[in-house]
Amino acid sequence: MRKSGLLIISTLLLVMLIAACGSNGGNTPGNSVPDTTETPANNESVTNGETADQEISGVITFLTNRTDMIDNEYVDYANRFKEKYPNAEVNFEAVTDLDQTTKIRLSSGEFPDVVLIPTIPNSDLPTYFAPLDDLELNDRIYFQDYKAYDGKVYGISAGATTTGIVYNKQAFADAGITEIPTTLDEFYEAAEKLKQNGIVPLASNFKDQWTLYPWASEVPISMANNANLNNDRVDSNEPYQMDNPYGQAMTILRTMHEKGYLEPDINSTNWEQSKIDVANGKFAMYLLGNWVIPQVADSGTTSDNVGFFPFPYDNSGQTNVLLAPDWGYGVNKNSDNLATAKAFVKWMLEDSGFDAFAGFIPVLRDIEPQVPQLAEFNSFDPTYIEAVPDNEVVTEIVNRAQITKEAVVQEFVLSKDPQSILDKYNDAWSKAKSAVIK
Repeated sequence: MRKSGLLIISTLLLVMLIAACGSNGGNTPGNSVPDTTETPANNESVTNGETADQEISGVITFLTNRTDMIDNEYVDYANRFKEKYPNAEVNFEAVTDLDQTTKIRLSSGEFPDVVLIPTIPNSDLPTYFAPLDDLELNDRIYFQDYKAYDGKVYGISAGATTTGIVYNKQAFADAGITEIPTTLDEFYEAAEKLKQNGIVPLASNFKDQWTLYPWASEVPISMANNANLNNDRVDSNEPYQMDNPYGQAMTILRTMHEKGYLEPDINSTNWEQSKIDVANGKFAMYLLGNWVIPQVADSGTTSDNVGFFPFPYDNSGQTNVLLAPDWGYGVNKNSDNLATAKAFVKWMLEDSGFDAFAGFIPVLRDIEPQVPQLAEFNSFDPTYIEAVPDNEVVTEIVNRAQITKEAVVQEFVLSKDPQSILDKYNDAWSKAKSAVIK
């Protein structure tokens, strides 16, 4: 039975999250509430989930990756936050290399009041961040264990996403594509029609690297139908194989490159320009999360010209898709205005409207998604897999091996011998694993 409408995804995700186990100790998200009995320190007390208004004061800074919102939407956010809390003020700082920049700032001990938590082990969260349990959102959020440690929530995802094909409907029509592809062979056939019509089938933004993340994680997990695929690497000294989901997923992108279905010069692409190119139909598709949909619509087309469907990674006609958290809001435990920083996080989740602007599935389960393309996506009856975080051991191995998953994809696609790339990273993995697990 096919599903449609925004209510369906909200209901589906609620049922899935109730049924699924969390990543830490098997707790079910939304049902396991961390201990909140500690007495808050000055300027961090919370009553009924809302810090006392008189304590919401002072200036805070939010470090973000949304450079496009500086001098635009963030100006409105700052004004609206101040309307609610007249004695408070929020400033915004945006960086392009968020993960690395934030890690450097954390290590220096000097970082803003609110940040998007970088890729650090969850055991390190208490070192830098304040618990957010006193916001009383734990029972309402997806991914409760996403940024949690020792029974306390230290980060709340800015939103939820699923990965699929975001496409320009007019480009499909111009190329004579009348049916959305539901198998990999049909996907290649559609790409060939686009190519023959002078349209670049898929915008990979290969040079920018970060845009390749679905090929390294989301697609392999979907192919394996296993949320713990990345964590299962700890059981192997050679987790990257041509015939397992990692190699199979990257081979699809390699095939797309070999067939001329990516940008003519994949090493000279530009992320911001690509959104304009997809909007005007020069490029036809992205393989990215639903978060990119409003960005494409705002880059030169209308929302109803942008579609979204599950990526058909094989010829079965059935697809699994990953439901994943975005960056998680974290509050600097040493903030001079801790209560204000926490109030801002809650305001972003409840009042800002960032979910709709960013194209997210709201992380608060009682807020329905505002992205109409999700109805089309769900009409193909994908099976959702709730993401789990990498465990501590896997994270340490990855960091010690210096494996950047998107770099693996780049090297695999461009190498004359892709097996040699897998051998290289298997060797790095094995050595790092031996050092970590003794």
